[in-house]
Amino acid sequence: MEFHNKTVIITGASVGIGKATAIEFARNGANVCIVDVNAEGLDTLAEEIKSIGANVSSYICDVSDEQRVHETTQEIINQYGKIDILVNNAGLWRMWKPFVETTSDEWKKRLSVNILGLMYFTHEVLPNMIENSYGRIINIGSVAGVYGNANMADYSMTKGAVSSFTKALAKEVADKGITVNNVVPGSVRNEGANRETELCYMGRCGELEEYAYLICFLASDKAAYISGQDYQIDGCRKKN
Repeated sequence: MEFHNKTVIITGASVGIGKATAIEFARNGANVCIVDVNAEGLDTLAEEIKSIGANVSSYICDVSDEQRVHETTQEIINQYGKIDILVNNAGLWRMWKPFVETTSDEWKKRLSVNILGLMYFTHEVLPNMIENSYGRIINIGSVAGVYGNANMADYSMTKGAVSSFTKALAKEVADKGITVNNVVPGSVRNEGANRETELCYMGRCGELEEYAYLICFLASDKAAYISGQDYQIDGCRKKN
């Protein structure tokens, strides 16, 4: 299978895009390491992955906790010997209000998860990837980081930063067998959500599996010549 003997870390794995991506990697033979603060969600997902017949390990980890990120990464390396793929999916976004009404505590919370959490995990896995001359890092951005969403100014800023980080890091590691790319979702159809949307010309939200397919493609050897790119997957988004 595509990811036989490959070890993948997926942050924010208990729900949504993270969960769908973990299942897709499992179906394609990966050792799946799922990371989240939601212990119950991790347990449920782990059982589903086991039913597929894949290897799975769960790690309760707040990505904004640098020490816990270090411990988690070392546990994974100790168990599997290497880390081939990192999917930086964990993020905070559920808030809509004018910037003038937001607080610095709210900004710091989003910065600590959406930016620093992504950097902590990336910083931890890179030495192992460099040692093995192989790695795939897929960051999860947002169209908010491309167009800017009103009433989500702090979130939009963090996702714009993810794009810049992706491009810069890709240049640093391009000669080390490591690719770095940014998947940029538009409207996502999470469980129970309406399928229809007026935000894109296709008139519908993206299914979780559609995002997972793109992430897994970028993690595969078929995408070995692709790096430093933003991949918008948004149903032909209408610019905000």
